[in-house]
Amino acid sequence: MDEVKKLGVAVIGIGFWGRNHVRVFSELPETELKAVCDVNKERAEAIANQYKVDAYTDSRKLLKRKDIEAVSICTWTTKHAEEALRAIRAGKDLLVEKPIASTVREAKRIVNLAERRNTRLMVGFIERFNQGVQTAKNMVYRDEIGTLVSATSKRVSEWPERIGDVGVVKDTAIHDIDLMRYIFDEEPSAVFAKVGNLRHTKYEDYAQIMLTFERGKTAFIEANWLTPYKTRNLLITGSRAILNLNYLTQEITIETAGQSTTPRHAWQEPLKLELKHFAESVINYRTPTITGTDGLKALQIAEAVFKSSKQNRAVRLKLGD
Repeated sequence: MDEVKKLGVAVIGIGFWGRNHVRVFSELPETELKAVCDVNKERAEAIANQYKVDAYTDSRKLLKRKDIEAVSICTWTTKHAEEALRAIRAGKDLLVEKPIASTVREAKRIVNLAERRNTRLMVGFIERFNQGVQTAKNMVYRDEIGTLVSATSKRVSEWPERIGDVGVVKDTAIHDIDLMRYIFDEEPSAVFAKVGNLRHTKYEDYAQIMLTFERGKTAFIEANWLTPYKTRNLLITGSRAILNLNYLTQEITIETAGQSTTPRHAWQEPLKLELKHFAESVINYRTPTITGTDGLKALQIAEAVFKSSKQNRAVRLKLGD
């Protein structure tokens, strides 16, 4: 039997999260890790030696290689647009970690160029590959908790040492901004938010966000880098039941008037599922389930969060334009 050809991949930016991409790509049967790239030469060489691949400090040299068909971009957010545009022009399919870019303007450039070049572009909203989220989404879709009324997410923890160029809204709350679009299966019509700084001066370290949808549905998002312990929860309220999801354990509890139940599903590593989906999309010439447009819309909402907080008013949303 002929050996199945693997997708040649590389990771650009191998800091805290990029190293996880390296690990998973080296483990997936669909991919063959070819190279890593980082501006820190010592780090690039150390990871390259560990995985027995080539090391680069300049992505332009890496992108010239014909055997590298797709790349994962895990640099600081301020470098996403530069690296993404460079990869698209080099003819590589790509996954860009969230947020897709620093600004909506940069995000539009990435999305538009990818569309013109017929490039597969995926954004790293990893929570969509959380098996608890998938179970919750299916239960909402099948009307198992009744009519969807509201959803509330809490994503709080201490200040993460890895953060260097964005605040809690674009780094952390953006996960839940994307998930609310996904769970509600529609676009929010307006946002009202409060963001600010309590302990840190350079970036905002807390945010309370309210998204309104049609027919009175509402989503509430709390995110901060102030709480002394990590909490990652999603509460979905329906007309017949309340669904409580722990993102970390992927466990779900369903509360009704008469009983409490815990649907069972096997825990799986979301990053492995995410990168497997990306690789299979490239190999099979399919559009990923999370597109560049999803990344753009989430970023548009994030920027509207800042506008709402600054102006102390609700901001109407017009997404995708």
